[in-house]
Amino acid sequence: MLNFILRRLIQAPLVMLVLSVLVIGLTQLLTPEQRAAPYIRSDQQAARLEQIIEERGLRDPFPVQYANWFGSTIRGDLGFSKASGKDVTATIAERLPNTLELSLVTVIPIILLAVWLGTVSALHKDKFIDQFVRVLVVLGYSLPTFVLGILLLAVFYAYLGWLPGAGQLDILNQFSVGSLRRYTGLLSIDAMLNGRWDIAWDVLRHMFLPAVTLVIVLSATLLKVMRNSMLEVLTSDYVRTARAKGLAERTVNNKHARRNALLPIVTLSGSLIIGLLGGSVITETIFAYPGIGQWFVQSAVQLDIAGVLGFTLLSALIVVVMNLIVDILYGVIDPRVRFD
Repeated sequence: MLNFILRRLIQAPLVMLVLSVLVIGLTQLLTPEQRAAPYIRSDQQAARLEQIIEERGLRDPFPVQYANWFGSTIRGDLGFSKASGKDVTATIAERLPNTLELSLVTVIPIILLAVWLGTVSALHKDKFIDQFVRVLVVLGYSLPTFVLGILLLAVFYAYLGWLPGAGQLDILNQFSVGSLRRYTGLLSIDAMLNGRWDIAWDVLRHMFLPAVTLVIVLSATLLKVMRNSMLEVLTSDYVRTARAKGLAERTVNNKHARRNALLPIVTLSGSLIIGLLGGSVITETIFAYPGIGQWFVQSAVQLDIAGVLGFTLLSALIVVVMNLIVDILYGVIDPRVRFD
């Protein structure tokens, strides 16, 4: 196991390096003037466009440009994001906790719902609850994120007026955030730790519709896999043997069947967390939620190269880390798996 972890840790920087070369290479399809646009922050700088191109070396050969970018990145300078009006590093530090907060509120219900409903559906195959679960899976697969998000907005915000439709806080609470002492970077938790339950409640209200959208769309895959995996395990020899020994049905289902059925869920849960980052791009845009997904869309629309590069590298880092964690957990849950 230790050798496997060390190999993966060595591979991670290589994956990031190859990806960065590909992404920086794609930017060469743009003209130097287009690549210089994110560095122009005022009308005075626009007048010295050619000087900016020369200072940034945007006409240099690709290896030289990549070396310059790599050196700046190692120093923590990812450039200036035109979309946010701040440095990329500062933008990520400001917006990533918001996306993480939304992801945490979303991923736990998705996994619990998929495991529970998938198990119940398999144990009651072809009965009403199983048919109901299969309908939910079809709806989750067929409903695009933007359609479901707009539908929830139309019902719960525009028609019923029960929930806020955009942002992270009401206007009045936005002025109180600056006085909060930050402990975790997650606004709802920090508000609770400061005793500001009104702000925490406001944050959770604003996260409810985006979270429900992601739960409905992303839980369909896990739910289907859990059901199929449980059905396969229930017909295995060791489950029949456990029943033949006279073990209680509850013990057979929970201890012998469900634990082995969870193996595919472990792998997919890692992909789910990665998928939340992609799903947040659409969801945060629909609900104007101030996370990195919304920032990425704004960067892409404004041709903010530094912002797109920063988001891409962050996404790649999350993918590499989550794949490593999933592989380790897979070996822990299934003792048959060996990595040496």
